[in-house]
Amino acid sequence: MRHFAYVAVLAGCLAGALWLEPFLRVNVLRRWRRLLLTVVPVAAVFVLWDLGAIAAGHWHFDPEQITGVFLGGGLPLDEVLFFLVVPVCAILGFEAVRAVLRRPAGDE
Repeated sequence: MRHFAYVAVLAGCLAGALWLEPFLRVNVLRRWRRLLLTVVPVAAVFVLWDLGAIAAGHWHFDPEQITGVFLGGGLPLDEVLFFLVVPVCAILGFEAVRAVLRRPAGDE
Protein backbone atom coordinates (compact mmCIF):
# COMPACT_ATOMS: atom_id res chain seq x y z
CA MET A 1 0.00 0.00 0.00
CA ARG A 2 2.96 2.27 0.55
CA HIS A 3 3.44 2.37 -3.24
CA PHE A 4 0.50 4.73 -3.40
CA ALA A 5 1.86 7.25 -0.88
CA TYR A 6 2.58 9.92 -3.52
CA VAL A 7 -0.79 9.43 -5.20
CA ALA A 8 -2.52 9.48 -1.79
CA VAL A 9 -1.00 12.87 -1.01
CA LEU A 10 -2.19 14.19 -4.37
CA ALA A 11 -5.68 12.78 -3.73
CA GLY A 12 -5.66 14.55 -0.35
CA CYS A 13 -4.73 17.82 -2.04
CA LEU A 14 -7.60 17.40 -4.49
CA ALA A 15 -10.03 16.50 -1.71
CA GLY A 16 -9.01 19.63 0.16
CA ALA A 17 -9.52 21.89 -2.85
CA LEU A 18 -12.17 20.46 -5.17
CA TRP A 19 -15.05 21.23 -2.82
CA LEU A 20 -14.33 24.93 -3.39
CA GLU A 21 -15.54 24.66 -6.99
CA PRO A 22 -19.23 23.96 -6.22
CA PHE A 23 -19.38 25.49 -2.74
CA LEU A 24 -17.98 28.91 -3.66
CA ARG A 25 -18.76 28.67 -7.37
CA VAL A 26 -15.25 29.68 -8.40
CA ASN A 27 -15.73 28.24 -11.92
CA VAL A 28 -12.13 27.14 -12.31
CA LEU A 29 -13.03 23.78 -13.80
CA ARG A 30 -15.77 25.27 -15.96
CA ARG A 31 -13.13 27.42 -17.64
CA TRP A 32 -11.08 24.34 -18.50
CA ARG A 33 -9.34 25.88 -21.54
CA ARG A 34 -8.05 28.72 -19.42
CA LEU A 35 -6.95 26.25 -16.76
CA LEU A 36 -5.07 24.14 -19.30
CA LEU A 37 -3.38 27.22 -20.77
CA THR A 38 -2.24 28.10 -17.27
CA VAL A 39 -1.13 24.70 -15.98
CA VAL A 40 0.24 22.80 -18.98
CA PRO A 41 3.09 25.18 -19.98
CA VAL A 42 4.36 25.36 -16.41
CA ALA A 43 4.05 21.60 -15.97
CA ALA A 44 6.00 21.09 -19.20
CA VAL A 45 8.86 23.24 -17.92
CA PHE A 46 9.04 21.31 -14.65
CA VAL A 47 8.83 17.95 -16.43
CA LEU A 48 11.84 18.99 -18.54
CA TRP A 49 13.62 20.21 -15.41
CA ASP A 50 13.00 16.88 -13.66
CA LEU A 51 14.13 14.90 -16.70
CA GLY A 52 17.38 16.87 -16.73
CA ALA A 53 17.91 16.36 -13.01
CA ILE A 54 17.19 12.62 -13.30
CA ALA A 55 19.57 12.27 -16.25
CA ALA A 56 22.30 14.12 -14.34
CA GLY A 57 21.81 11.90 -11.29
CA HIS A 58 20.71 14.80 -9.08
CA TRP A 59 17.16 13.60 -8.54
CA HIS A 60 15.54 10.27 -7.84
CA PHE A 61 12.30 8.89 -6.44
CA ASP A 62 11.80 6.38 -3.64
CA PRO A 63 10.50 3.28 -5.43
CA GLU A 64 8.62 2.24 -2.29
CA GLN A 65 6.43 5.36 -2.35
CA ILE A 66 5.51 5.64 -6.02
CA THR A 67 3.25 3.54 -8.22
CA GLY A 68 6.10 2.25 -10.35
CA VAL A 69 4.63 3.57 -13.58
CA PHE A 70 7.39 5.42 -15.40
CA LEU A 71 7.27 7.65 -18.43
CA GLY A 72 10.26 8.30 -20.66
CA GLY A 73 13.51 9.30 -19.04
CA GLY A 74 12.75 7.60 -15.73
CA LEU A 75 10.08 10.12 -14.77
CA PRO A 76 7.36 8.57 -12.60
CA LEU A 77 3.74 9.19 -13.53
CA ASP A 78 3.22 10.31 -9.93
CA GLU A 79 5.56 13.27 -10.49
CA VAL A 80 3.78 14.37 -13.65
CA LEU A 81 0.49 14.22 -11.76
CA PHE A 82 2.06 16.40 -9.07
CA PHE A 83 2.82 19.07 -11.67
CA LEU A 84 -0.85 19.05 -12.70
CA VAL A 85 -2.67 18.53 -9.40
CA VAL A 86 -0.83 21.00 -7.17
CA PRO A 87 -1.25 24.00 -9.51
CA VAL A 88 -4.95 23.20 -9.98
CA CYS A 89 -5.37 23.09 -6.20
CA ALA A 90 -3.49 26.38 -5.83
CA ILE A 91 -5.65 28.05 -8.47
CA LEU A 92 -8.80 26.75 -6.78
CA GLY A 93 -7.58 28.17 -3.48
CA PHE A 94 -6.67 31.52 -5.03
CA GLU A 95 -10.01 31.80 -6.79
CA ALA A 96 -11.82 30.84 -3.60
CA VAL A 97 -10.14 33.66 -1.68
CA ARG A 98 -10.92 36.04 -4.52
CA ALA A 99 -14.58 34.94 -4.49
CA VAL A 100 -14.91 35.33 -0.73
CA LEU A 101 -13.36 38.81 -0.85
CA ARG A 102 -15.53 39.60 -3.89
CA ARG A 103 -12.60 40.82 -5.92
CA PRO A 104 -13.13 40.71 -9.70
CA ALA A 105 -10.70 38.72 -11.82
CA GLY A 106 -10.85 41.29 -14.57
CA ASP A 107 -12.35 38.95 -17.14
CA GLU A 108 -15.99 39.00 -16.12
